[in-house]
Amino acid sequence: MDKLEIKAEVSIDDVGTITGIAWPFGSADSVGDVIEKGAFALPPALPIVMEHDQSQVVGVWENAAETDVGLEVKGRLFVEGIGPAKKARDDMRSKRITGLSIGFKGGAFEPLPTGGRKFSALTIIEISLCRRPVHPDARITSVKSINQETPMETATDENAALELKAVNDNFAKLTARLDKVEAKANRPAAANDNGNVPTEALKSFGNYLRLGRMDADTIERKALTVANDAPNYVLAPKEVSEEFIRNLVEWSPVRAIADVRTINTHAILLPKRTGITNAKWTGEAVAAEASQPTFGQMEIAVKELTTFVDLSNWMVEDSAEVAEREVRLALAEDFAKKEVTGFVNGTAAAEVKGFMADAGIAAYVNGHATLISADALISMLYSVPGAFRSRGTWAMNGNTLAAVRKLKDGQGNYLWQPSYQAGQPETILGRPVVEMLDMPDIAANTFPIAFGDFKAGYRIYDRLDLSVLSNPFTLATEGQTRFHARRRVGAGVVRPEAFRKLKMATA
Repeated sequence: MDKLEIKAEVSIDDVGTITGIAWPFGSADSVGDVIEKGAFALPPALPIVMEHDQSQVVGVWENAAETDVGLEVKGRLFVEGIGPAKKARDDMRSKRITGLSIGFKGGAFEPLPTGGRKFSALTIIEISLCRRPVHPDARITSVKSINQETPMETATDENAALELKAVNDNFAKLTARLDKVEAKANRPAAANDNGNVPTEALKSFGNYLRLGRMDADTIERKALTVANDAPNYVLAPKEVSEEFIRNLVEWSPVRAIADVRTINTHAILLPKRTGITNAKWTGEAVAAEASQPTFGQMEIAVKELTTFVDLSNWMVEDSAEVAEREVRLALAEDFAKKEVTGFVNGTAAAEVKGFMADAGIAAYVNGHATLISADALISMLYSVPGAFRSRGTWAMNGNTLAAVRKLKDGQGNYLWQPSYQAGQPETILGRPVVEMLDMPDIAANTFPIAFGDFKAGYRIYDRLDLSVLSNPFTLATEGQTRFHARRRVGAGVVRPEAFRKLKMATA
């Protein structure tokens, strides 16, 4: 089911006749959305509401039409019959209300590279008055009272005096409020997190996690959009997605050292040079021979990663903020564990390609099937080209790391050195080491250690959208709610020459 969305923050109106532009064509709103001309489906009459609150209808839009400028509307407010309409009229005259906002059921759209959406079809449900529209050009163009036949400047002196007194009173109140604001601004900041007020999108996402649905009778926020490629899944708002990625990095060591990028397609083709030019020394007046490098291409396909987490109904119901945080952290931990397995050893068709499974990475023979050689590690390190070696990182699991920590060079110095500075990793032969649980243990014919420049050689492509489906039914008898989640990510080695891996063998 399409959900009602808000295109701007809403406000109240109180005039007799009003005209304006509800949506200008040719430009995007502050969140990047664009609506094409011809996309609007309009009913014969639309309500004028305040703050997109369907219980507070203050008038009716009698005409709405698409022009070259945008969606132009004209309507009237119930000035004589509704009290809030009179207040809104005063607000509009004093320019406290100047914007319009549309509520609609989402129709056909395509994602834009900038992150917004381009709508080609949608159904308008209502048009509201607002102070701060999402689209800066969605403005009221004129306001006229039903009973006004002459301009406001011709009002009687008595009315003018009353209006002047009201303006002075309002100015005095505003000055007093500004004095209070200035006094508060000069106070020392308290050590709390009260400034991080959740956005409407984040609040709505938390409510969805608690309730498991998006009510059709309420105006759902833009972030609660049903995913195009997964019916009934809800896309997490931007704040949740960004925090999710940060949590993911904490759990995923490969993601922390690799080159991570974002794409909006199911695969990406990368150019790959497969040959070099053939330069030669020549004598004076000797013609140079032409040579051409050869190029190919490689494809990194985006794969889908799915999981689910179960949370107690009490935890989910008691607080939308707690529900959002717990779901995000649980998903980040689970996704990271599955990602690391794929990034290291992924070989299956449904998995991302792991760097240990890449056939293009050269192996360096240890010289012994079960005991790691210090000389072999030194030789393997310097077998990597200098440009990559200076930025290289060691990768091994905890068991292998324990064995390497015992190794010494010819002068009795340990190859492994601890970190002497906060935030800096421990090192082996001067290069940082990262523990990866999915690396193999030391055994004959295994590859327990890898070294290379992960930033240059291994690339991860994220489709950043985190989609969540709330399922309160499967574990209802156990008092739990199951949250199904999915995301799409691709990865692979782009420069095999930047890596080496140690083979436990004699030859």
